[in-house]
Amino acid sequence: MGHLTYLSLLVGCLVVTAPLELLLRVRVYARWRRLLVAVLPEFVVFLAWVFYAIAAGHWEYSDTRTLGIRLPGGIPVEEVLFFLVVPVCAVLALEAVRKVTGWDAGYPAAPDDSGSIAARNERGADRRAEWGQ
Repeated sequence: MGHLTYLSLLVGCLVVTAPLELLLRVRVYARWRRLLVAVLPEFVVFLAWVFYAIAAGHWEYSDTRTLGIRLPGGIPVEEVLFFLVVPVCAVLALEAVRKVTGWDAGYPAAPDDSGSIAARNERGADRRAEWGQ
């Protein structure tokens, strides 16, 4: 069972963040091109770093904690998945925070975005103020 440790952690990350996509409708997966632009540069840089570290003998991976499937360059398949799963989970978390708080994170919401919960609450407060409530 120990050989599933790394893979289990990655699956756990996806399971924990899945409700952000489903319940808050942050639409990270629906906007896959945007997600790709966010994840691809990190993926390329860190993959190159890992290839270097393995080749230089700085890093090694336990076959008892991984599936033992190595890709060219000696990198375990779980390590490649790590560089995809963790950034996707981070983007999901960021978009969830944006949705709930109304924070624009330095860029405006997409035109098809109905707005955050906080923004809707503010609009409601503005309407109540107009009506003298």
